[in-house]
Amino acid sequence: MKKILVVDDDSTLRKILQNSLEQRGYQVISVGSSQEALTKFSQDIPDIIVSDVSMPEMDGFEFCRQLRSQPSGKLIPFIFLSAKNELDDRIQGRTIGADSYLTKPFEMKELIADIEALIERSRRVHAEIVHLIEQLANSQSKSTAVQNKDTQDIKLQAEMIVQTTTPIANSAPKPLPLTPAEERVFWETIQGYTNKQISERLFISPRTVQTHLSNILSKLNLSNRTQLVRFAYEQGYEKA
Repeated sequence: MKKILVVDDDSTLRKILQNSLEQRGYQVISVGSSQEALTKFSQDIPDIIVSDVSMPEMDGFEFCRQLRSQPSGKLIPFIFLSAKNELDDRIQGRTIGADSYLTKPFEMKELIADIEALIERSRRVHAEIVHLIEQLANSQSKSTAVQNKDTQDIKLQAEMIVQTTTPIANSAPKPLPLTPAEERVFWETIQGYTNKQISERLFISPRTVQTHLSNILSKLNLSNRTQLVRFAYEQGYEKA
């Protein structure tokens, strides 16, 4: 059963969301503030987060920033629900790290569609990570004893990725040798987005996305997207 963390200071809306989502088979954790959400997240990592923007003490934007600064919160699918419908607000929400931004009042069908699409995308990313790790393990030419130990370690790391959506590196990676614009494309790419999707999320043209991607591959001495994903998770690079 997939777990959803719902964050909104409107208790009535929280109740409506909880009932609707539970009827569709989701487990729902419902909280009324961003601070409480951070606490709940540290105790029990959900599969996806649905959060309001306008909340007292800490708004949704700051909540998203703090979440993305945590190792276990880098790749968690995140949806904003907000009464703020200005273009700048929508851009800010996506720039901070949200995967979707729906304005109130919204259709429950649209929210459910976003939730299911983001959970499926997350599953595909995790599966690709595990596949790349297994390929790496199989390509190593060590002695049988050492290779068996390495394979076991790698499988444990793969399981941890699937459970927590965190990179496998244990130490802090060096800063990426990329411009800010290239870094934004880097993080979108390793989450599994296509050039077209990245262009829509970052409000730039597909040609600009491809230019940035070519520069990224050149600077990191890589040949393609698959190598880029492997590089990111081997080295432990995480979204700021």
